[in-house]
Amino acid sequence: MENSMYDALSSDYDRFVNWPSRLAIELPFILEKLQQFNARQVLDVATGTGMHAIALAQLGFSTIGADNSAGMLARARMNATSAGVSTRFELAGFGKLADTFGSQSFDALLCLGNSLPHMLSRPELDKAAADFAACLKPGGLLLVQNRNFDAVVGNHDRWMEPQSYSEAETEWIFQRFYDFEPGGLVIFNMVTLKRSAGGNWVQQVTSSSLRPILKDELMDSLTTAGFTRLTPYGDMTGSDFDPETSPNLVLLARLK
Repeated sequence: MENSMYDALSSDYDRFVNWPSRLAIELPFILEKLQQFNARQVLDVATGTGMHAIALAQLGFSTIGADNSAGMLARARMNATSAGVSTRFELAGFGKLADTFGSQSFDALLCLGNSLPHMLSRPELDKAAADFAACLKPGGLLLVQNRNFDAVVGNHDRWMEPQSYSEAETEWIFQRFYDFEPGGLVIFNMVTLKRSAGGNWVQQVTSSSLRPILKDELMDSLTTAGFTRLTPYGDMTGSDFDPETSPNLVLLARLK
């Protein structure tokens, strides 16, 4: 996974994401599934600034966060200190998780925030899926959250909702959009606009390549890796998946 974009975004990422609102929406669904399968040891991969792992640790789960961006991990460790939890965060990307943490070490693995599409080929995706399986105990739970690329590709949907944030006399605006490449990849772009005390706007543009993963391909890759009982949802509230209208593809799976 490319990490230069995320190193560059790490200082502002927690301004871009409205974490109180996001966690209020997503945590009930995550907790329901973890509790349903009695999962206590959780690995949060592509953890970013660590907020899901930290929130679960505050609720009594044993959590570890992994990411391929040193900048994001530095922010995650600061967030954990501020939250008063001792969550461990390690530099480890897809395909390196079992080597880093050991085989059959976790009851559940979370891969949230549209992270898996950074695998830019089917072999890379399959390697990541096999790595997920290696990390989990038999019967372990996997929860993946991607954009619904069935809709994005089908509608050639470039633009996402802008986000804004203000703090004292400083303002931020974040705009995300895709460029569609001839070979099937997309370029994910983030424009960050910032100004202080009503001065001039300063902009930063960061980009990363993604490979749109459609529902059928993701289900096939996970099945090949040994996952079963795959259930697709349309968002992190557990709504039904609609390939034309759902904002996300959320996939719940169990390891054989």
